Amino acid sequence: MDVPGLKPGAPSVRVGLSTTTAEPGLTGGQLDGIGVYSAALLRHLPQAGCEVRPLSFAPPGRADLLTLGRALPLSFPLATVGDLILPKSAQLYVKEGVPHAPGGARQPNAPPPGPIDLFHATDYRIVRMDCPVVATLHDALPISHPEWCSPRWRKLKNWLQIRAAQKADHVIAVSRFAVRELVECFGVDEKRISVVHNGVGPAWFDAPAAELRDATLEQHQLKPGYFLFVGTLQPRKNVERLLEAYLALPPVLRSARQLVIVGSPGWRSEELVRRIAAARQRGENVAWLSKLTDNEQLRHLYAGAGALVLPSLYEGFGIPVLEAFASGVPVVTSNTTSLPEVSAGAALEVDPLDTGALTEAMTRIVRDDALRARCIAAGRRRALQLTWDETARRTAAVYHSVLSN
Repeated sequence: MDVPGLKPGAPSVRVGLSTTTAEPGLTGGQLDGIGVYSAALLRHLPQAGCEVRPLSFAPPGRADLLTLGRALPLSFPLATVGDLILPKSAQLYVKEGVPHAPGGARQPNAPPPGPIDLFHATDYRIVRMDCPVVATLHDALPISHPEWCSPRWRKLKNWLQIRAAQKADHVIAVSRFAVRELVECFGVDEKRISVVHNGVGPAWFDAPAAELRDATLEQHQLKPGYFLFVGTLQPRKNVERLLEAYLALPPVLRSARQLVIVGSPGWRSEELVRRIAAARQRGENVAWLSKLTDNEQLRHLYAGAGALVLPSLYEGFGIPVLEAFASGVPVVTSNTTSLPEVSAGAALEVDPLDTGALTEAMTRIVRDDALRARCIAAGRRRALQLTWDETARRTAAVYHSVLSN
């Protein structure tokens, strides 16, 4: 079900927010979609009337890796295998979990010790707490589509997510599409699920300075107007068909517009990486940026794009679509899973299995000026509806609903 916004004058909620996926020392500075989500809630929940205490699962004895907040008193494997109930009191902030600067001083951004009213797990690391637990379950991919997940981790992720769904007092789904999967795959009672869409930050609506954008493009040897893809290279992202569709474009169009792929290599991406390398060796106009960690540079890459192309076979949400909308970039995306829900008619939607249709859509989005203008205007309107501020307000409303029951 959709959840209403937060009522004016609602009391503050002290929320322990899971930030494991957003900690630079644990992620290497490369945030996936869940990391972007966690970091956004950390920034925006205070404006929604929440006292946020960021908490992370750190490797044993390595609380020094944390810079956003404090370490939970046990590692995730230990807390999970033992099925222990972690305390909500000041004991939650154990001495070993207090981040320190190199000189030994406590980090100024670390929250003061104290109890929490509620714990929000933003990923699958969900444990029992001595307080209500809200869990965001982004999708049911390991169960619904096991062929797109690494066999090495599939059983573990299935087990963790099923147990997580059972432990949570309430579940947040990031799309209505995800609700169906959570009910069917995890057996979650739909009455315990609220839909709170992901969002986009205010910086994305402001065009970066032209000289900064141009410097980033020059650094990566890019010319404005390219086709842009953003996401980890893995089977469900369908980058193989995107590459085929691009190579099927008229030579004059390929010469004028690069295909720029931004994303690190993921599971089962070896063949795709070889195909990208082969295309580049043949002189095709393809660029791959595999280690981009600077969010400002990412904004510059959107600003220089002629179109975003996200032909995913499966998305629980699809944040790059919103980022492109806010950046004034038209979008070609899939007509499956959550993507039509996110784009709400503002993107050019295609069957992601139809390479020919993808080629045609890429051609139209850059050559049909009227279509481009409609998509850009509609995308901007859609992005204004789905901001991280709105996500935070609706998330805070979920907290209040859980605590009032």
